[in-house]
Order: sequence, then structure tokens, then C-alpha cells
Amino acid sequence: MRFALLNSGLGLLATASELHRLRPDADLVLAMDPDGMPWGPRTPQDIAERSLAAARAAARYDPDVIVMACNTGSVHALDVLRAEFEPDIPIVGTVPAIKPAAAAARSVAIWATVATTASDYQRRLIAEFGAGAEVTPVACPGLATAIDAGDESAMTIAIADAASRTPQDCRAVVLGCTEYELAEDRIGAAVPGAMLFGTAGAVAAQTLRRAALAGRDLSTAPDAEPGKLTILLSCRPGTMPLAALQYRQGRELAQLAASPDPASDLTV
Repeated sequence: MRFALLNSGLGLLATASELHRLRPDADLVLAMDPDGMPWGPRTPQDIAERSLAAARAAARYDPDVIVMACNTGSVHALDVLRAEFEPDIPIVGTVPAIKPAAAAARSVAIWATVATTASDYQRRLIAEFGAGAEVTPVACPGLATAIDAGDESAMTIAIADAASRTPQDCRAVVLGCTEYELAEDRIGAAVPGAMLFGTAGAVAAQTLRRAALAGRDLSTAPDAEPGKLTILLSCRPGTMPLAALQYRQGRELAQLAASPDPASDLTV
């Protein structure tokens, strides 16, 4: 079994790590876009084009499912990805966990990028899934960039700034950018008493469900070897970015053996 994950930066690590936990025998293809990151300030058409290029590069490895492990990419690229790859390759997107957060608390904050916070997309999600909770959008300028760079000082500043604009009675924080899940411990310390709601677990579970619906055999042999790892950087074979090694998820995934080139035999 093989799963491909797309993101401009390190935001795919949390979902990839969760997939590896659920299916340690599955190969993983991590397609990042350092030449184009961050995607947030780009036009929707540019985001869609760069996402499609990354997906085409990952598709050379014959994945069972392609995961858009990025909120911005999910908004602007899911339609074009599904038009090109489905039904042959299922496409799974990422949606902020507003619904479970609103079900768990009456005061909810959504931490997200500046672009996502200002988007009609997020406003629609709040209206549809807010369930009567008091939902406060909190833009987090610079946080995703700091996480992608592994810049601890910039992370500390950005998190403190966002926490200062989060209501004191907030009991649930939605991590509306996949990068933020890599800084979950730091964010939790900055908003004590609030539950944090990410997407990695739900997206990984949905990925396995889509694989099963597509007829993939989800059984795991007791003696199955650990899956292999492929890194693509702006469609080129590469290695795990050094900044990724600052995070538990990146260190775990970096221990996987490299997969062969797609020109070779890719039979699992």
C-alpha cells in the first residue's frame, strides 16, 4: 500500500505520521513545494496549478490514495485534482475541525493563516458547523512560515501574539493550518485549559476508508516490513528538510528507508 501527501511545506508531516502509525507497512510519498511556498499568498489558479504538478509527480509512484494535507490546497485544488485522478486514485482533502470543537465547547477559537481567516470558505464552515458556539477567528501571521523554517524564536512570538487575541474563556482551539499541529505542545501551553483540535487523525482515518472503498486490501501481514519513504521537493526527488527533524513526526518518518525510483519495480 502507498499513500501520497501534498503540502507546500511541513504541514503534511502530522498526517503522514498518523498514517504510518495506523499502517506502518505502507509506503509514503511526501510531496512538498519549497520553490512555491507558502501557498497562502498565491492566487487560487497558481495554487491549483502547483498542487496539480505536485500530484502528478507523486502519481508516478502509483499511490493508492492522494491526500491534500493542506487547508489552503484543499480550498483551491481539490476540484482539479479529483477531475484528473478520480476514480483511479481517490483524493482526500483537509477541513478544519470546527464541528467537533463546537460540539465540545461553547467558546471556540480558530487559529489559521491570515488568508484563511479572511476567506469566505472559513466563514461558511463556521456558519455550517459552529453549532451555536461563540467562534472567534484568530489570524496567526508568520506562524506557519516559522514552523516550516523551524524558527523557534519566531514561533514563540507568533504563538504569543495569537494567544493574546484568543478569548480568555476559550475552551477549544481549532488548528486551522496543518503546520500548527507540529507546534501543538507550544500552542497548548499558550492557551492553558483549552482543548486543541487538529485534523491529522481524522484525515488519516478517511484515507484508509477511501482506500478500502476503492477495493484495496487493508489487512496487514504479521511479518510485513516497514513502509518506505519518498521525498519530492517541487516535483524533484529530495531528502527530508532539516527543519522537519525538529519535530517528532519528522524524526520518526526520516527513519524510514528510501523507496526506489518510480522507474524501477514499485510492486509492494
